[in-house]
Amino acid sequence: MNIKEFIQNFSDQFEDLGDVKLMPTTVFRELEEWGSLEAMMVIAMIDEQYGVTISGEDIKKSQTIQDIFDAVSRKL
Repeated sequence: MNIKEFIQNFSDQFEDLGDVKLMPTTVFRELEEWGSLEAMMVIAMIDEQYGVTISGEDIKKSQTIQDIFDAVSRKL
């Protein structure tokens, strides 16, 4: 798993990000499209793609995409 692949999988969970380019430092909660449905989709994607279960609490503790990536990496 690498951060570039993770960001691509993360961005695939959104209907339309327009011209927004996601980076490891992106504060995902500031994305206009972010909401509880996207949070659930990210959790499901992580389970499906990486075989790791993260909780809503893990998402709440995270600020950036890098934070979520780090949480997943610790559980691999």
